[in-house]
Amino acid sequence: MAQFGFRLPDFPADNSDSATFHRQIRENMDTVAEGGFDSAWVADHFIPWATWEPENSPTVECWTTLAHLSALYPDLTWGPIVLCQSYRNPAVLAKKVAALCQFIPGKFVFGIGAGWKDNEYRMYNFPFPKASVRIKQMEEQIEIAKRLWTEDRVTWEGEHYAVYDCVVSPKPDPVPPIMVGGGGEKLTLRVAAKHGDWWNFQGGTIEYFQHKLNVLKGHCDAVGRNFDEITQSWSASCVAIADTEEKAEEIARKSRFFSEEGAIYGTPDQLIEKFKAREAAGCHHFQIRLADFPNTEGITRFAKEVLPHVRS
Repeated sequence: MAQFGFRLPDFPADNSDSATFHRQIRENMDTVAEGGFDSAWVADHFIPWATWEPENSPTVECWTTLAHLSALYPDLTWGPIVLCQSYRNPAVLAKKVAALCQFIPGKFVFGIGAGWKDNEYRMYNFPFPKASVRIKQMEEQIEIAKRLWTEDRVTWEGEHYAVYDCVVSPKPDPVPPIMVGGGGEKLTLRVAAKHGDWWNFQGGTIEYFQHKLNVLKGHCDAVGRNFDEITQSWSASCVAIADTEEKAEEIARKSRFFSEEGAIYGTPDQLIEKFKAREAAGCHHFQIRLADFPNTEGITRFAKEVLPHVRS
C-alpha cells in the first residue's frame, strides 16, 4: 500500500518573513497530522536551493526543524530529504540521529545524499570536491553510522573519514532505515543498492523513474542485494488539486516550483489515477509538495479526496 509524506517547504516562496513562514508551516502541519499522512520531510540547505529565490530569504535549518517538529507531531515518521553528508562530521551526525531516535523511536528515516549546491559549499567554507569523491564520502558516512549505531566502540579509517575508539550511546532502537537520495547511475545507485533501505528520486516522468529502478535493480544484482528489500520513494515537487483539470493546471503553473516533468495536477479522480500509475510503476512512498502553499486548501483536499483512495 502506498504511503504519503508531506515535503515541508524550506523557504517561503511568497516573500513572507520568518515568523509568518513558520506559522504557515505549522498550519499546514496541523492538516498533515490530522489528514492521515504517514510522514513529513525537511530539506537540508542553509540558503534557498532555488536560484530564483534570494539567498537572504529565511531558510529553515534541517536538523533544528526536525527536532522541533517531530516533538510536536510524534505520530508522523520524520526524515531529511536529504542530508548533505558534507555539512556535519560523520560521527557527530550518527550521534545526533541516535539522540533524536530516543524521542521518536521507529519514526525516523536517515535520508542522506552526496551534496550538490556548490555556492552553498563555498559560502559556508566546505570543500567541494568532484562528485565521485562526494559520493564516496557519503558511502563512508553511511558505513560509520551503521557501525556506531550497532557496535560498542568503533575504530574505522576510510579514504576520507575516520573514527577512533568512538562510542555512540544510547543506541537507536530500532536502527533507522537509511534512505539514499539521488539518481546517479554509476555511483549513487550503487551505494543505494549496497546500503539503502530506501531510495529517493525527485521529479521526472514515470518512464524515467522506471529506468532508474532498472539501473538500481542491476546494481542490486551485482552486489548480491535483494531489490525488493528497498523502499522506492519519489518526491513530487508540485502537486495541485481542483475541481477541473484547467484550474488545477493554473494553480500548478502559478507555483514557482512548477516544472513540466515534475508537476502532478488534476481533479481528485485524475490525481488518484496518476498516483496509482506511479505506484504500479514501483513507487512505495510519495513525498509531495502542494502548489498552493501556504494555503491549506490543497493539502486538505488531497488528504480527504485522494490519499485514502490511492491506498485502497
